[in-house]
Amino acid sequence: MYLRFAIHSRDEDSKREKGLFTALYALRDAGQLTDYEATWFEEQERWFRVHLKRPKPLNEPAAILWFKPTAIEHIARMRALAALLDHKDTPVAALETEKPGYVVYEDEHQVAAIPFTRETFNAG
Repeated sequence: MYLRFAIHSRDEDSKREKGLFTALYALRDAGQLTDYEATWFEEQERWFRVHLKRPKPLNEPAAILWFKPTAIEHIARMRALAALLDHKDTPVAALETEKPGYVVYEDEHQVAAIPFTRETFNAG
């Protein structure tokens, strides 16, 4: 089962829910994170830059990133980011699917996929 964390605001390119980093950047840039929260978020962001590959430009703006179930530490850190967003009154959904769509990128921790037209996801 693939897992994705998202907020209830839509991305213009993918037409799907925005991811947690996008939401946290917006809060940070709006000055809505305390100094401690902003520092903690920057530490998490650094960890992800080191431990999660960024797909090269995919030429597919509709592609969505999903964690593989084996990305245990990545998922745990995403749950911590989700808790911060929840604390800031930004609800987070954990979406699960067995079929993320047409896979255009894959590595050991994630896949990037263009969603199927009529695919639905289970909110966890």
